[in-house]
Amino acid sequence: MKKNFKKCLKMLLEHEGGFVNHPEDPGGATNLGVTKATYQAYAGRHVSMQEMRDLTVEDVEPIYRSRYADAVKFDELSSGLDWATLDFAVNSGPGRAAKALQGCVGATQDGAIGPKTLAAVKKADPQKVIKDLHQARQGFYEGLKTFKTFGKGWTRRNTETLEQALHLVE
Repeated sequence: MKKNFKKCLKMLLEHEGGFVNHPEDPGGATNLGVTKATYQAYAGRHVSMQEMRDLTVEDVEPIYRSRYADAVKFDELSSGLDWATLDFAVNSGPGRAAKALQGCVGATQDGAIGPKTLAAVKKADPQKVIKDLHQARQGFYEGLKTFKTFGKGWTRRNTETLEQALHLVE
């Protein structure tokens, strides 16, 4: 496991916060950024609202690792780009984050980061890719019907992620 995964997880959890169940959020009940549906799929069983409220970092870390970090090849991306891609994946889905990354580096946008995408990423300037990913993410958010309700928070998160990612570039 890459050394900065724990650091990125900490930043991610600062973005995600604790338990929420906003009526306009299509994700429904969420704690530490993990939706009830995601936790139920991970656990392989029904999960009560109390279990959702009681989630710990130890409960969600393996979900972030397997369903998000591994899905976007976190360990194979350069420092900074790994964080920008992971946060996008968690907030909007790994397939969408992968397609956006692929678009930023001129790779086929199939949503699966493989050897060709990784080769294109390695040839690209990480700072430029991070900035382009930020723009793609913002454009995605602004196209959502819930942007009026959640847009301010999404924009803040996207800007913070950009700043953090650029700071992490080695």
